[in-house]
Amino acid sequence: MALKATDLKVGDVHEEIVVENLSRGLLVMYAGTSGDYNPLHTDEVYTTQAAGYPGVFAHGMLTMGLTGKMLTNFVGDGRLKKFGVRFTNQVWPGDTLTSKATVVAIGEGEIELELATTNQDGKTVVTGSATARVD
Repeated sequence: MALKATDLKVGDVHEEIVVENLSRGLLVMYAGTSGDYNPLHTDEVYTTQAAGYPGVFAHGMLTMGLTGKMLTNFVGDGRLKKFGVRFTNQVWPGDTLTSKATVVAIGEGEIELELATTNQDGKTVVTGSATARVD
């Protein structure tokens, strides 16, 4: 069933958990799928000893994709017109991420959304915006 503008009001929120206990295996699978084999995301020795991070961390685009999953669950497939994010903090294995879309404007046949994805500690890891078609 398509999302309808008449069913929405400014301030409405859609929120969902997009990943629980992010696994290192998912990081490796994403590297293979995306072709992004940067060792910061898959090689613990390189990441800790050469780069000085506490461990491997998620690709930013994986976090964006998980946020996008929430968006399409909310507005429906093929309805996004614009989607952009800013990466604000790293995402680590073991993190649980919750994404939220807040309706900030309703126009003729479209809505504007403000986005935020947070980890289990309430730390924001992604902010952004989106525009979607609505009936």
